[in-house]
Amino acid sequence: MKKALSLLTVSAMAVSMLAGCGSSNTAATTAAATTAAATEAAAPAETTAAATEAAAAATEAATEAAAEAGSADLADKKVGVCIYQFSDNFMTLFRNELQSYLESLGFKPENISIVDGANDQATQTNQIQNFITSGVDVLIINPVNSSSAATITDMVTEANIPLVYINREPDAQEEERWKTENMNVTYVGCDARQSGTMQGEIVLDLENKGDINGDGKVSYIMIEGDPENVDAQYRTEFSVKALTDAGVEVECLDDQVGNWDQAQAQSLVANSLAQHGKDIEVVFCNNDAMALGALQAIEAAGETVGTDVYLLGVDALQEACDNVKSGKQTGTVFNDHISQSHSAADAAVRYLTGEGNEHYIGCDYVKVTTANVDDILASLG
Repeated sequence: MKKALSLLTVSAMAVSMLAGCGSSNTAATTAAATTAAATEAAAPAETTAAATEAAAAATEAATEAAAEAGSADLADKKVGVCIYQFSDNFMTLFRNELQSYLESLGFKPENISIVDGANDQATQTNQIQNFITSGVDVLIINPVNSSSAATITDMVTEANIPLVYINREPDAQEEERWKTENMNVTYVGCDARQSGTMQGEIVLDLENKGDINGDGKVSYIMIEGDPENVDAQYRTEFSVKALTDAGVEVECLDDQVGNWDQAQAQSLVANSLAQHGKDIEVVFCNNDAMALGALQAIEAAGETVGTDVYLLGVDALQEACDNVKSGKQTGTVFNDHISQSHSAADAAVRYLTGEGNEHYIGCDYVKVTTANVDDILASLG
């Protein structure tokens, strides 16, 4: 299974232009962010070649992984999956890929239960309790509130059920507890600091470094996701930090919470444009759904992305990538749902086979601009 995971990881990295998964710790993932970003920016031609070469390797890896998983007799194993909210665009991609990959590994469809937490922690906690009562063999959880991780962990581990957290990372203290208490708990996901940094780097790579009006500073607005979510916190901080670390002066004109929602973001950006007008040079959004809403507001105000304002998102949703290609969005950051969902499923299998996991399994993001958007669109199918 280790060999199969390695092959899948290498293949996913190639397809995603260096967006791969592998065991690491948070600090290591953060340290790797600059190297991964620089490599992607410097060698778009090489990443295109890598994407082409990945096809054969991906097929071989999937075949071998499925064969090894099948030998572990997974058909009768029950998997419970909790998603914080089905209406989230990115998590829809994630859960659909997770379902498909679990089936390819040998799990029966009827033994894979995926439930919608409806963005309510009480609802999700009840779902987790129901899974425990029903006797699932492993749980994969995308928590509504990362701050509830300690409570969730205790509930699940006391029932002697291994746990794989996805997408929303618990804090460092909680992850350290898994290690010191030797718990069968791991987190699979990308380090959101890297995605924020890459947003800032996309601005820095522009000829004017985001300073459209030439006044010597970059004036921006920030549209945040869920303020309790560590991804929102890190993307908010590190997108701007990338600019200031490069010596760019910045000015925050507005910072609002859009809760990952397109409609909320549209309203917030419309209000900011009405108040600050052309003083806004960059609109940072913590995800692409909100960037899509921001674009609606920008166009309604008669402004043009790339001329009057720059617009950044995260996730590399299909529509956002199409907008990057057409110039309606300055850039996004690929949040590799394929590698993450596969790595989460592989981690679940390793728990079921007794192999175990490290407590952190990290993935890399990839900057998406006009230079490589065609490759990203091709990898999305």
